[in-house]
Amino acid sequence: MSAKMTAEEMGAYLEGIFPQVSDDFAVESLDETGCVMRLKVQDRHLRPGGTVSGPSMFSLADVAAYVATMGQIGRVALAVTTSCSLDFMRKPEAGKDIIAKATLLKLGRTLSVVDILLYSEGVEAPVARSTMTYSIPPNRAG
Repeated sequence: MSAKMTAEEMGAYLEGIFPQVSDDFAVESLDETGCVMRLKVQDRHLRPGGTVSGPSMFSLADVAAYVATMGQIGRVALAVTTSCSLDFMRKPEAGKDIIAKATLLKLGRTLSVVDILLYSEGVEAPVARSTMTYSIPPNRAG
């Protein structure tokens, strides 16, 4: 089984429907198990103390869950986050992008559940962990 969209197709799709995120995020890889995404950390993502802000990491986790889901079901309008949790485990390293490794745990007719681990680029220990659930509308026609 392979993803319905490639990483390149997903990147172009995101740029078309969410042009505001194209400067922040990059789809590194996408397959039937999930995806790897990058938050291109810039000054606007930082909070006092030089660390990446929680809202920026939440955004990355949410977009990664969306990409993992859309990669399997195709372009579906109105798929939305219905549940989320985010555990911050350690301070991200200053000056490094954040990498999200999203794993599709369940893909059903109406729900997608995705586990996401966030890392400072090049660092083995995760900085945060998230679980996101997406609601998939009944008509999957994009």
